[in-house]
Amino acid sequence: MSFPSGNSRCVGYLELPEGGRALPCVVLCHGFSGTMDRLFDHARQFAEAGWATLVFDYRSFGESDGEPRQVPDIAGQLDDLRAAVAFARAHDCIDPERILLWGNSLGGAHAITVAATDPRIAAVVAQIPFNGFPEKVEGRSAADNLALLAAIIFDAVRGKLRMRPYYIRMVGAPGELAVTASADAERHIATLTGGGETLWRNSIAPRALLSMMRYRPAESAARLTCPLLVCAAADDRETPLDTSRELAERAPDGRLRVYPGTHFTFYTEPALRTRVVADQIEFFRHACDRV
Repeated sequence: MSFPSGNSRCVGYLELPEGGRALPCVVLCHGFSGTMDRLFDHARQFAEAGWATLVFDYRSFGESDGEPRQVPDIAGQLDDLRAAVAFARAHDCIDPERILLWGNSLGGAHAITVAATDPRIAAVVAQIPFNGFPEKVEGRSAADNLALLAAIIFDAVRGKLRMRPYYIRMVGAPGELAVTASADAERHIATLTGGGETLWRNSIAPRALLSMMRYRPAESAARLTCPLLVCAAADDRETPLDTSRELAERAPDGRLRVYPGTHFTFYTEPALRTRVVADQIEFFRHACDRV
């Protein structure tokens, strides 16, 4: 299925339990360079709990429309999420007052931001959520940082001139020009691809990192009127625990759960993922009972 968002068309998958009516619906939001196929397993577990689920690709990613490709647009992605919520609310089998937002990494920031301006959202789960860049990135030298900054500015200028993006790798080895440069680059890529065919591409237009420097989901968390659950990793270097904790602390009805591992452990450890999703289902169930 698809739904319009501005001048774009977003493609997604809506799953409805057979015979269900007035169902809660979990709308799932992928991360910075992600694609919806990475969230199918999470959606399946929420569907097994008896809820409708909606996964979708942001504009210019995966199966959705949008040119040029692989360009994260923060404002556009927020509009895409609002359009997904509107699509779910209009469905005959979905309870419009029990829309639940679930976001991973940058998608967690988006879920919080959209819910802060939509008092009808019943609850939010933000998993390993983005809340500003860490002050220091382990393994990245000053020269690496300068090279990345130059790429960001160069691509941003090309964007202003409506030129083709200057693409760089999303994930690379130490010393390579990439958003995430890690000694575990190959392992990280495997977590993002699932080890097989995927919509995900290891290519990104870095201009979006400029707008992310100004993105403040903690300010939105303080304006939430619904419950918020933040699920964080104890040794996360991409979205550090301290920044995740701030989101839970700023929210009027926020709570934090910390799990062992790193940012990528949430993808690579099936037993941990099952435990985390079970906690999220319990949280969503209580939130739905309050509506």
